[in-house]
Formats: sequence, C-alpha cells, structure tokens
Amino acid sequence: MAEAGTTPGTDPIRVAVLGAGSWGTTFAKILADGGASVALWARRAELAREISQSKRNSDYLPGINLPRTLWASSLLPEVLEGAQQVYLSVPAQSLRENLRIVRDLIPHDAVIVSLMKGVEKGTRFRMSEVIEQELGVGAARIAVASGPNLALEIAKEQPTAAVIASDNLETATRVALTATNPYFRSYVNTDVIGTEFGGVLKNLIAVAIGIVDGVGYGENTKASIITRGLVEMTEFAVAYGGRAETLAGLAGLGDLIATCESSLSRNNTAGRLLGQGYTFSEVVKQMSQTAEGLSSVAPVLELALAKGVEMPIVSQVAEVLAGTLEPRDLAPHLTTDPMPQGE
Repeated sequence: MAEAGTTPGTDPIRVAVLGAGSWGTTFAKILADGGASVALWARRAELAREISQSKRNSDYLPGINLPRTLWASSLLPEVLEGAQQVYLSVPAQSLRENLRIVRDLIPHDAVIVSLMKGVEKGTRFRMSEVIEQELGVGAARIAVASGPNLALEIAKEQPTAAVIASDNLETATRVALTATNPYFRSYVNTDVIGTEFGGVLKNLIAVAIGIVDGVGYGENTKASIITRGLVEMTEFAVAYGGRAETLAGLAGLGDLIATCESSLSRNNTAGRLLGQGYTFSEVVKQMSQTAEGLSSVAPVLELALAKGVEMPIVSQVAEVLAGTLEPRDLAPHLTTDPMPQGE
C-alpha cells in the first residue's frame, strides 16, 4: 500500500471534513496523521479558532493534541475550496439541509465520504442515498466509512480498523489510502448497503444493551442480546441487498462489539439512562451529543416491516422509547417467544 494521503512526487491530498464534533474531529486527525492536508468546518467560530490556534477541541476531545497540518474555520467556502475529498460528519437527521447549503461549494470532481450512521426519518433513506439525491453525484463518487470506531480511543491513537465501501472499488481504495496511518487501517469493499446498515443497526442493539445494563442485568443477558442482535442485523441487511459476510466483519460484528461494550458509546449511554428509569425526552436533554440510534429506531422498523423482517429486539427498544414497555421487561420478553429454530 502506498503512503496514505499522498502520491509520490505530489502535494498532499486536500481534504475537507464537515462537522467538528468528536467523530468529525477524530477523523480529521486520522486523515492529517495519514499525510493529508485537512480543513475542518466547525459551526461555531470560537471552536474553529481553538482548533486552529491551540490544536485542541476541548468541547469534544479534551486532552487530545491535534496535528499541525489540521486547521479549522467556520466559513464553508474556505474549508471546501480545492477539496479533493469531502468527509461529512453531521447529525444524520440534518444531513439533507446541510447538503443544500454546501452543494454549490463542493468541487465538481470531489469524492464525498459519509461518516454518519443513521437512516433519515420520513424518507427512510440511507446517508449515501441522501448524498446522491442532494448533490446530484453518481454513486461512483460516494463512499461510506464504518467499523469499531469509538472516537476518543482513536484520538488517543489506540490501534483500530475500519471499512471504506463504495460501488466503485477505485473510489473506495483512494479513500482508504487517505484514511490509513500507523494506528488506523482502512479496508475496502463494494457493499455500501451492508456497510451502512451495519453502522445503523448496531446502534439500536447498543441501546438495548444499555437498557439491560441500566436495569442491572449481567453478562449472560448482554451476550444473548448481542448474539441475537447480530442475527437481526444480518437478516435485515441481506433483505435490502447487503452481504451477510459484511455483517460478520468490521462494519457489523466489530462495530457491534465496540458499541455495546463501551461506556464511550452514546447509544449505550442513552440506553443505560432509559434502563435507569429516565424518559426518552429526559435522555435527549441529558445527552451532549447525538445518539443516532434513538432517531433510527422508527425508520428501521418501517423498513423491516416492508420486507417482512422480524426484529424483536429493536421492536422492544421502540416500546421502551414509547413508554409502553418497562425497561426491565425487555430481556425477559426475548426468552418467552415461541421456540425459535437454530440459534
């Protein structure tokens, strides 16, 4: 593999990252540490100044030093000028409106990369589909990133890996080369559907794990939900054209384990608060960052219904969110269904 972020004898790849939350800032660091020249868009001017001048993002990544080659601005034209690759890290439910703001600023030949893990409410579109619709670019110029990617661990340069998927293998490979450095390795595939749905669905299972953790259930309960949750994820993704092997890899099982087992996971944290008796609205108020799983439950269940896919764990998470199922009843319900076949 060639040196990431550069081609021998050429200038560094010019990259823009939109969104200076924990994941957007961390991915900007990944790209800069891989050799790219990175501009990061922050909505708030004071945060952009801190990132550029102090090389810190104390709001979202306290204690982390950012690379010298990374700078930030609150002005979109500055960040997007000359960008060869544009990485999107904004809340999934606001992606469409953000794209309408930036679509005339994005260079016509830039590759667009989604760092988001959600399904749009109402339309039930995946993030790559929203990008294709709003920017009018072909699927060959779009890529998605997913995997076991807890932002703070990566910002601390703890080794991990991810998957970059695109319908166009050359596009996926170009992005993976840019998003590779000594502590972060990117693999490639062409299964955009499976990769995206893996990132979405694991959030919903992580909410369930958080709920039973908050209630006080132990490791057997959580292991059972993780295992059965992977089955739900795989059946759903395959029904929509994804590949089962993708869900068995980094974008499925790998991401599921990391998100379910870590207190750094926003979805796990949201579930734990629900399990402790907080209402959905109280949980949203307490969360400083978006837990995408909470917004994706309803559209995922609508998609599952359309394909006849049964998702008992996700369905019960929806009931807890709606207040129609007591959190401590989530796991027992999983053991009282009619006798299932196989595992």
